Amino acid sequence: MKSVPLTAYPRKAAGRTAAKAVRKLRRIPAVIYGRQAQPQNLEVESKALEDLLHASVSENLLVDLTVDQDTRARRLALVQEIQHHPMSGKFLHIDFHEIQENEKVSIAVPIEATGEAVGVKTGGGVLEHVLHKIKVRCLPKDLPDFIGVDVSSLEIGRAIHIGEIPPIPNVEILGDKSAPVFAVAAPVSEAEETAAAEAAATGPGEVEMIKEKKDEGEAEGAAKPGDKATKGAEKAPAAKAGDKAAPAAAGKEAEKKPAAEKKK
Repeated sequence: MKSVPLTAYPRKAAGRTAAKAVRKLRRIPAVIYGRQAQPQNLEVESKALEDLLHASVSENLLVDLTVDQDTRARRLALVQEIQHHPMSGKFLHIDFHEIQENEKVSIAVPIEATGEAVGVKTGGGVLEHVLHKIKVRCLPKDLPDFIGVDVSSLEIGRAIHIGEIPPIPNVEILGDKSAPVFAVAAPVSEAEETAAAEAAATGPGEVEMIKEKKDEGEAEGAAKPGDKATKGAEKAPAAKAGDKAAPAAAGKEAEKKPAAEKKK
C-alpha cells in the first residue's frame, strides 16, 4: 500500500463541546497514538480526508502525516478507525495508529469476489458474501488495498474458506481457516418464497391476539364460582304456591302420612 500525504493540526481542547466546535469549522477531531510517542489530539480538514477516501478503495489508508508546528517532519500512520454519524454519515472522529516502516501491523482488509460462480451462472444459485473483511499481518509497504478471490468454480452448496484463499506474497492471512468467505446457495422456489412471505406477514402480535381471544372464549363458556349458574346450583329457588312439590318434599309428606292415619 502506498502512503499518501495528509496534514493535521494540534487540538488543545478536548471533550464533546470542543469536538462540536471543531466540526463547525469543517474539521474532524482526531487522535494519534503508537509505541514511540504519547497519544496526541489532532484535527484534520474534512475536505482533505474526503478527497483521499474518494481515491481509495476502502477506508484503510496509510498516510504520511505532517502535524503543523511539530518538530518531526512526518509521521507514518494507519487510519485505524473512522467514526461516522449514524444518520448523516458525516465524519465524527479519526484514530491514527503511528507505525514504523519495519514494523509489522495487523489490519482488516476488504475482500471482494472476482468472476461469476458456475452455480449462479448455470444453476440459478445465489452467491453469498459471508465475510466482507479479513485480518492480515504484514509490513506497511506490503499492505493490500483489498483481497480478490476468484469464485468462478463455486457450485451450488460449495464455499470458499479463509484457508483456501491463495497466498499473498509477504502477507499473512489471519483468522479461522475453516470460516467461509463466499458460498453459493440453492435457488429458492416460489412455494418457499410464498411461505416465507406469509410467515413474515403473520407477526407475533397477531398470534398472541388470536390466543387471547381463544382464552376469552373459553373463559366465557366455563362457569366460575360466584356466577348465577353456580349460585342456582348451590341453592334451589323456593317453591311457589300452587307449584308441584319437589321430589324431596313429596318424600317427606309420604313419611308423615302414617302418623296422620294413626290419629284417625
